Amino acid sequence: MTNHLTEFMKLNLPKLEEELYSLVERISAPAQLKESMLYSLKAGGKRIRPLFVLAVCEMFHNKQQEAFTIGAAVEMIHTYSLIHDDLPSMDDDELRRGKPTNHVVYGEALATLAGDALNSLSFGVLARMQAVNPEKRVELINLLSVAAGAEGMVGGQVLDIDGESRQLNLSELEKVHRNKTGALLRFSIESGAVLSDATDSERKALVEYADHIGLAFQIQDDILDIVGTSEELGKTAGKDLESHKSTYPALLSLDGAKEKLENHYNQAIRTLQSIERDTTLLEELAEYIIKRSS
Repeated sequence: MTNHLTEFMKLNLPKLEEELYSLVERISAPAQLKESMLYSLKAGGKRIRPLFVLAVCEMFHNKQQEAFTIGAAVEMIHTYSLIHDDLPSMDDDELRRGKPTNHVVYGEALATLAGDALNSLSFGVLARMQAVNPEKRVELINLLSVAAGAEGMVGGQVLDIDGESRQLNLSELEKVHRNKTGALLRFSIESGAVLSDATDSERKALVEYADHIGLAFQIQDDILDIVGTSEELGKTAGKDLESHKSTYPALLSLDGAKEKLENHYNQAIRTLQSIERDTTLLEELAEYIIKRSS
């Protein structure tokens, strides 16, 4: 990781986490529900999605506090999806980010409700951003609804479950991951563009960049499931192989998946070259994603 990205993360991650936790701590809700929500939010993670929001805003020299609120909202959605993914009715996993999963600690019912609460809260915090004009707030809420719901992440999860019963082809697999993984990353990047008043051409290039980054992110996840350990990953390694899931290494071989990963990374970087701004942070985040070990 470069010094530039390291400094960016060192400066912004504490502010992001302060915003994320305070948004939950301030709500009026049963104590055990808030405890369960905060347990998963505080379990760790690289906060890649919020970092993309902040990096896009940085590219436009946009220092609005609302960038942290949007980052917190997307992290809530991501965390809720992980809580639900780990449930016995889904992936049935007992380890997440190196800690017992939420339902192992709090039981299935409370874990499910904690995920539900994080999901709905994310839209509320966007709606309450008084410093952002109403038109932008509505646009951001709509974008997140599409990214997180049936047309995005949840739809992708359904396609992923459907794919467990058969071998998907490459086109089908990419559709799964454009929705399941890529949609929230796309929202993170596009929301920074909305908040920063990007031009149509800048926004189009950022969405294209996001598409390649979303696929690269998932390909690296699939590779790490094979080459990583549970200790390195913070979750059960080899789970995809064990459940015979369709993955890029299964479809293309490990070397083929690595080649595909490099291809999407290169296309993402080329897309940024059409933007007449300093895209260094987005380039470094792309490299961070394809070289991460967990």
